[in-house]
Amino acid sequence: MTALGSKNKLKRFKENETFTNVFQPSREEVLNKSLGKEGQWAHFFGNNNPIVLELGCGKGEYTVGLAKRYPNKNFIGIDIKGARFWRGAKTALEETLPNVAFIRTQIELVEHLFFTQEVAEIWITFPDPQIKYKRTKHRLTNPVFLDRYKQILSPSGCVHLKTDSEYMHGYTLGLLQGMGLPIAYANHDVYKNEGSPEEVLGIQTFYENQYLAVGKPITYLRFSFS
Repeated sequence: MTALGSKNKLKRFKENETFTNVFQPSREEVLNKSLGKEGQWAHFFGNNNPIVLELGCGKGEYTVGLAKRYPNKNFIGIDIKGARFWRGAKTALEETLPNVAFIRTQIELVEHLFFTQEVAEIWITFPDPQIKYKRTKHRLTNPVFLDRYKQILSPSGCVHLKTDSEYMHGYTLGLLQGMGLPIAYANHDVYKNEGSPEEVLGIQTFYENQYLAVGKPITYLRFSFS
């Protein structure tokens, strides 16, 4: 990283500390549930609207994009890289979006941030497919992560997976079928095959635009646990 890049990163970290829509708890605080928001997100947002998560939110494009489309839902982006979601947090404040928040923490801790069945939907957008076998434990749709999502999702809740990785798409699809879980929708090329929801086609992340520029197909999968 260049000196300028490091300087900008530090500047964003400092700005995040001033943003009212950003939470940066330590790992210990999350594990001890001392963030103060578990089961109390209604107090932060000022309503009891459904909560939607974007895991590995990157620059927060989906968090912000969905928040604009669905003002009657609350959206929370989660990522360990605060310098990335700085852009989404800043945009949300600049555009006065009251239904947006970001948490800087590891996704593996997600079940400690919310009460059982508190979350309505989860979006996983362009995660690292972790193709090597020894990296399976880090794959965001492996059985351990699925169990974490199941704990916090409402009975009618669902998970959305949007990725450029055919491997990730196929791995998840096969895993779900093997577990007997209901698959609501699956598409291996959303921009060529009809039927994808508007929010899948209408919101494009920074990385998605790069993939599309080189002709990579974008896949989408929606599933639930009941």
